[in-house]
Amino acid sequence: MITVHCPTPADTSRLGTRLAAFLVPGDVVSLRGPLGAGKTLFVGGIAAGLGIEEPITSPSFVLTREYLSGLLPLVHADVFRLETLNEFDDLDLLSEATIGVLVIEWGEVVEGVLPTEHLRVRFEVEEDETRIITLNGYGDRWSHLREVVDP
Repeated sequence: MITVHCPTPADTSRLGTRLAAFLVPGDVVSLRGPLGAGKTLFVGGIAAGLGIEEPITSPSFVLTREYLSGLLPLVHADVFRLETLNEFDDLDLLSEATIGVLVIEWGEVVEGVLPTEHLRVRFEVEEDETRIITLNGYGDRWSHLREVVDP
């Protein structure tokens, strides 16, 4: 587990960009944290790191957005409004993302059906607006996660 303090929105985005350099096809990243914690900003950093130039917007109302213009396809999902795990299964995101990266906002909603190997990223916001971001990798794939934070 790695904890990073991000005092500014730019720091949050930069952390996402650094993570992007580490991502490979099939990776699943689960984001959790309150509204306004910087989850979509972090995904924007990942997209920038993957070479995606189009703006990243929250998929809250459409559930998923796909970005295909980068080094790897990026599937950005928001599962907050799902009521059952069957609804998540119906979206077929895990199989769609095998050729790219799947990033799921509100990942705790579907934690039970995520692959054994995935990255959980938790966002907390302090009173001074500093983001405390904790990265916790599950499985051997993430054993070198420290390199993302300490290049």
